[in-house]
Parts: sequence; structure tokens; C-alpha cells
Amino acid sequence: MALDLDRYREAAQTFVSDLDREYYLQDAGLKEELEIEGIYDRAGWLFEPDSVAALHEARDAATDREDARRLRYLLAFALEGCLGRATRFEAKEAAKLEATLEVEVNGAAIPYRQVSVAQANEADGSRRAELEQARDELLADRLNPLHVVALERSHGVCRDLGWSGYADALASVRRIDFERLAAQTHAFLEATDGIYPALVDPALDRLGLSPLGELGRADLPRFFRAPDLDHSFPEDRLVASLDTTLAGLGVDLRAQHGVHLDTGPRPTKSPRAFCSPIRVPDEIYLVIAPVGGRDDYGALFHEAGHTEHYANTEAALAFEYRHLGDNSVTESFAFLLEHLCEDPRWLSRCLEVDDPDGAITHARAARLVFLRRYAAKIAYELELHAGAPDLDAMPARYAELLGGGMRVRWPKSGWIADVDSGFYVACYLRAWALETHWRRALRQRFGESWFESAEAGGWLRGLWANGQRLDGEELLAEELGEELDFAAVADEVTGWA
Repeated sequence: MALDLDRYREAAQTFVSDLDREYYLQDAGLKEELEIEGIYDRAGWLFEPDSVAALHEARDAATDREDARRLRYLLAFALEGCLGRATRFEAKEAAKLEATLEVEVNGAAIPYRQVSVAQANEADGSRRAELEQARDELLADRLNPLHVVALERSHGVCRDLGWSGYADALASVRRIDFERLAAQTHAFLEATDGIYPALVDPALDRLGLSPLGELGRADLPRFFRAPDLDHSFPEDRLVASLDTTLAGLGVDLRAQHGVHLDTGPRPTKSPRAFCSPIRVPDEIYLVIAPVGGRDDYGALFHEAGHTEHYANTEAALAFEYRHLGDNSVTESFAFLLEHLCEDPRWLSRCLEVDDPDGAITHARAARLVFLRRYAAKIAYELELHAGAPDLDAMPARYAELLGGGMRVRWPKSGWIADVDSGFYVACYLRAWALETHWRRALRQRFGESWFESAEAGGWLRGLWANGQRLDGEELLAEELGEELDFAAVADEVTGWA
């Protein structure tokens, strides 16, 4: 089957924009229903097995480097669209349930999506645990059955298309060696085993939380919230601090006509901050659900990194380079801005924090918890997405691997809901490594206070203008002549001890 690639790209761009808009409206709490079935129906031909096979054949036959790259990105899009189309009903029903279910604890009803927010602001540990148990019961009874159907169908689609399984399919189209990355992150877990409690336990103790080994997952939102640091991260300075930081880099946030900030609270708004690049670079939404304190700053700056990347992407780039490609790249820029919230100079100059040590030590502890969580997560997902996994065994493996890596009492209930599509765990891990290279280069070229340098902003805009034409390895090699390896993260973290 020969595809009309121009027609395919035009239809793909329409589909991506329509789907991102629908997810934005639902996740932002602006509508209850996630109406994606019609979007998939209108674009169904994009994701037919014949279309996937034709793109696979065209990619393998391409001799021009740029043609091969664009076809590789289209093939990844087609595969993930094929999987999304196959599971669209389950995605719609799960999103509706998340937006409408309520957790009841001691006569009080809390929207399902607001449980983590309530836990973050709840000082009573037993109350946090009750909220966790009530939510997990709903997750197990109402949502997990949908997720299981979607998982089994996704695995079957990948096998029907000729791959041995889901992991094999995603590794092939994304050109990422998941096993190599998992080996690097396993080495990270071993390298940080000794310093992990030394960095994290004091931060837990300061908040009146149990130490590692006794800590429950229900306590983590409170840990990340860090209410004792509220004085350093005032609510009324949240958006203004982003304006100031971007201005220091020569970026006028308010003058970016395509950027829209959505920071207001809504009962059904997703607790996960997100950026919706509906039309790059012309229509981009930055959405957060404020919880309070340092976590809000980290979330806002993370999504601002995505937003600025997309908003500064060259409009003349091909669709594949504006909307597709290796998301490790955009995530690296998100982490770059997020990590400013633990920079002593930024804390002093932007938020006028007199003694930033408490904020810095907490941020390092929180980052290490995240890093170890995702290092354990990729090992788990490789098992879950193997050729023929034993799904009955996976809840226990999930609790074992996540709980073991984090040294947190970890429930089994999230064994399938805590899995992002497209093996996105690999994007986060690669992005953490890539960000260390960008940050080091910025400091070497523009000084420790690079965030106040318009020249640094110009250098970043030069990177952002590329969109995602190059993958993480290619961009790093081209810009800095360096190799992407998770060992860079381990080197930085072990230096904190």
C-alpha cells in the first residue's frame, strides 16, 4: 500500500490538534465528557494496520536522512494512534469516572481527582491514609477493569502488527534502547542507595513524617507539598515569579499571543499540571491546579519549560518536528526551568529568600525520591510490557519494585493506572539526564545566574526553535558534542552528599 504522505501529514496535524484540545478541555475541568471517539472515527484511516505497515516500509526504504527521520516520527505517531483508537472507549470511560467519582471519608465527599490535593494539605497522617484507602478502592473497583482491557488490547495490537510485544514495538519506532536505559537507572539506584536516607530522612523528619522504610505512599503528597516552606514560596508570587524569570531571559510571557495560562482551581481539574500544545507555536495552554507552596512553583515552571519550547518553535518547521519526535527533548527544557526553584541564586533574587538552605535540601530530597521512583518504574514497565506478561502477578511486582526502590510502603492498586502510554517513563528518565547537560552549559557560558541573562535566553530560544527535529542524543551531540547517559544524573546526585 502506497500512502499519499502529504495528505497523511495534513490529516495527522488536524487529528493531533483536535485530540489535544479535547484532552485540554476535559483535564482542565471545563467539560465532564471526554469526547474522543468522533475524533478517532474521522481520522480512522490514519491508524489502519495497512497505514502503519506502509509507513514502516517507507521508513525502512528511505535513503535521505531527513525523509527517514520524518517517516520514523510518523510511524511512531501511527502506532500510538492505532493503540489509542483501539482503546478509545476505555480512555473515555476512565476520564469520565475520574472527573465524576467522589471519595467519601467520614461523611465528607471529595472529588476523586482532588484526593492528592487534600492529602498534600492534610496534617493528620491517619486522615491521609483513609483518603488513600478510599481512593484505591474506587481505583480497583471502577477504573482498573477499564485499564486492564486497554492494556490487553494494546498488547494484542502490537503483536498483530508484527512485533513481539508492546515494549518491542515502542523501542523500534522510538529508536530507544529501553534495556540499556534500565541498566543505567539500576546502576543509579545502586549508586544512591547509601546517600538516599541521609538526604531524605531529615526532610521527612522536619515535616513530622515517618522515615524511609516506614513511610506510606499516602504521605508523599504532604512531603512534596512541604508546608513548612510556604513562607519561601508565597502563593501571591507564583505567576509573577515566572514573569520575572522569563523577562530575565528576554522573554515577555504576556506578549506571546499563542500562550494561555490556566491557573484557576476547579473541582474536576486534573491534579497533574500539564501543557497542551494544540497548535505549535500558535495555540498553547499551560494548566495547573494550585495546591500551595513549593510544589506549585515546581509544577508551573516545569510546564512553562514545555510552553516556551513550543511557543518558540519555528513555525515553518514540518509538522513532524513541531508536534511529534522525541519528547525527552521538551521534557528536558521543562526540568531545566523547574530546577530553578531549587537554585540558591534564583531563590534569593526572584523570591527574596534570606536563607535558601531549607528549600534546597528539601528540593534535592524530593528530586531523589522522584528519580528512584522512575528508575524502579522502568524496570516494572519492562516486565509489564514484555511479550506475554503474567498480569495476575503484576500488582505484587509493582508494589515490590516501586516500594523497594523508594523504600515506601507501596500499595498494589496502582499497578496499571500508574503507567503512562507510549513508554513515557523513558522520556522522563532521558530528559533528567539531558537537563544536566543544558544546565551545566548555561552555567559555564553565562554564569551561575544564567536565568538573568538575555544572552542565555537567546541561546535557549535557538535550541527551542528546533522543535523536536532532532532526538535527545542528536541534539546534545550537535549542540555540545556530548553523549547522553544517565550516569550524568548519578554524578550530580552523589555530589550532594
